[in-house]
Amino acid sequence: MGNRKRIVIIGATSAIAEHCARLWLAEQPVDLTLVGRNTQRLDRVASDLKVRSSQSEIRVVQADFLNPKAINATVGDIVKSGRVDIVLIAHGSLPEQTECQNDLQSCHDALEVNGVSPVLYAEAFVKEMEKANHGIIALIGSVAGDRGRKSNYVYGAAKGLVTRYAQGLQHRFASSGVKVVLIKPGPTDTPMTAHLKSKGAKLAPVEGVARQIVEGIEAGKPVIYAPAKWWLIMMIIRHLPSGIFNRLDI
Repeated sequence: MGNRKRIVIIGATSAIAEHCARLWLAEQPVDLTLVGRNTQRLDRVASDLKVRSSQSEIRVVQADFLNPKAINATVGDIVKSGRVDIVLIAHGSLPEQTECQNDLQSCHDALEVNGVSPVLYAEAFVKEMEKANHGIIALIGSVAGDRGRKSNYVYGAAKGLVTRYAQGLQHRFASSGVKVVLIKPGPTDTPMTAHLKSKGAKLAPVEGVARQIVEGIEAGKPVIYAPAKWWLIMMIIRHLPSGIFNRLDI
């Protein structure tokens, strides 16, 4: 038990997170902690994973994702039982841009759950990793954070916050045993993007995105674009002059 890889997933009921967990369990038995807001959904994910890897230790933690004191307490309880090898911070929601424009509460909620909350969880865990000089913090951002676009700029702003934060952490721990991985998925076929799929959007299979994430984390890549083609797409979008960019309907 003591030699098993210890993995914590924040937002473990997300489709990408669940598929990452399956891949980790397929490699070897692990000590896995699933953190989420909905106990029933957490239990469903845990039951499925237990069938896939009966030798793994799987526990669930119902947690608050917005209250700083509650986040600190949740992380404190998790690290009491020993150092963590990998933390995957995967929670979030995909808001409607028009709703965020017309309702300040929706705008606030989107910024908080997609930007502030992941940062608070990362900061709480990295404090403990710094003491042990060991561990990997992996944050799921988004290609939407690379440049603000009219179709999703509130969500993109939240993910842009995650991007800048991860870059700062990477700088802070550049010469240490703590590694920071920033994950930037493109549009992925999950329940969160079902409304996009119904409009004909091309979405990447979640299994392939999860595999790229797990392999990238194991390799210690600082940034993972998943699928990889989004690195080139977003490099072009980031560098388009404003005069051209502002004429695009994206």
